[in-house]
Amino acid sequence: MQTEMLTPQQQQESALRLKKILSALGYAVASLLMMTVNKTVLTSYGFPSYEVLGLGQIVATVVVLRTAKALTWISFPDANTNGARRAWPLSLIFIGNLFFGLGGTKKLSLPMFTVLRRFSILFTMIAEVIFLKGRPSVKVQLSVYGMIIGSIVAASGDLGFDAVGYFFLLINDVFTAANGVATKKLLNSKELGEYGLLYYNSLFVLVPLLTFVVMSGQFEKALSFQRWSEWGFIVGFFLSCFMGFIINYTIVMCTMYNSALTTTVIGALKNILTVYIGMGIGGDYLFSWINFLGLNISVVASLFYSYVVFFETEAKKAVRQLTTVA
Repeated sequence: MQTEMLTPQQQQESALRLKKILSALGYAVASLLMMTVNKTVLTSYGFPSYEVLGLGQIVATVVVLRTAKALTWISFPDANTNGARRAWPLSLIFIGNLFFGLGGTKKLSLPMFTVLRRFSILFTMIAEVIFLKGRPSVKVQLSVYGMIIGSIVAASGDLGFDAVGYFFLLINDVFTAANGVATKKLLNSKELGEYGLLYYNSLFVLVPLLTFVVMSGQFEKALSFQRWSEWGFIVGFFLSCFMGFIINYTIVMCTMYNSALTTTVIGALKNILTVYIGMGIGGDYLFSWINFLGLNISVVASLFYSYVVFFETEAKKAVRQLTTVA
């Protein structure tokens, strides 16, 4: 039996499709691990400063990328280039995203954290329409609205309601949407590349974040934490710092090969596991049937979005190719 040979264009499209799937899967796994580790450090161990934890994640990103460049494993432009200077507005968005995200993680249970993160999908879809001129299909819009309805139902049955935590997460959702769209625009310009974007974004954040942590007394509070002698906490803290680099890298790669909206929804898709695992992590989830129903509505809508993006979109491309050939 003779195997049909793929044309160079088909091989390229197949490779791109694989990169899309792998980058999305990598981001989903990294996001799940990141959220679980952060929740363990901040809630289970009671670490008092999410700001210091965020600083550790930034430092780890800068050190890893700078070391990799020095070893010539990767390359990105020097700081005096125009592209590097253009990256600084993204750093401001990143600070807000990091602070409000970690703050919300500390104050809310994992199931409610994940379900409120669905609003970032709606905000991203709106931002893509306005700034990137994207036009999501009706099915994509319906799946996003389903996630939002599930989030609202879950919130109405949240027995552990925390107004500050809800506020933090909604602001975090806005920053997440802005971060996804701004990242996509900078990647499209191809001046920095994925590594340069990560490096300068983190570098520009480092000094103001370090200044804030020291001046606000958060650094001293973190140093006086009583559990630094426990190996479990130490491993969790430094794993969280390293995961800060991993999550940022996978976000950039997923956004580069897919879209800002897809990256945001993939981040929510991994919550299929996080929602249920989170009921046992941190010890702060209070069960109610309304809340549980809302969580599951949001999960089903997330699965529907995944089907639309990764299957129906490819099917439409195949139909268009056949039509062109005919």
